[in-house]
Amino acid sequence: MDWSNFWNVLWYTVVIFAFIAYLIVLYMILVDLFRDHKLAAGWKVLWIIFLIIFPYLTAFVYVIARGPGMAERSAAAQVAANAQAREYIRQAAGTATPADQIATAKALLDAGTIDQGEFEAIKAKALA
Repeated sequence: MDWSNFWNVLWYTVVIFAFIAYLIVLYMILVDLFRDHKLAAGWKVLWIIFLIIFPYLTAFVYVIARGPGMAERSAAAQVAANAQAREYIRQAAGTATPADQIATAKALLDAGTIDQGEFEAIKAKALA
C-alpha cells in the first residue's frame, strides 16, 4: 500500500468502511435468522449457505425480502429485554408497600418466626 498518495489512502479507507459495514449487516442477518422462530431450519441453512457463496447479493436480497420482519423481530426482542430488565429491577429493589411489609411481618409473627418486639420494629420501620 502506497501511503504517500492521498487518493490511495482515501480508497483504502472506503474499502475498510465497506467491509466493516458488510460485517455488521451480516451479523444482523444472522441474528435475525436465529431470532425468527417461524422460519424453518432448512430455510435458515439455505440463507446461510447463500450468504457464504454469494455474500453481497444474498445480503441485499435478504434485506429487501425480509427487512420489515427484521425490524419487527428486533423491536419485539427489545421490548422483551426491557420488560425483563424492569421486572428484575422491580424485584431487586423490593418495592413492597408498607401494608405488604406489615402483612408479611404479621404472617411471620403468627408463624412464630419472629416475636412481638421484632414485629413492632418492622411495623415502625414500614410506617416511617
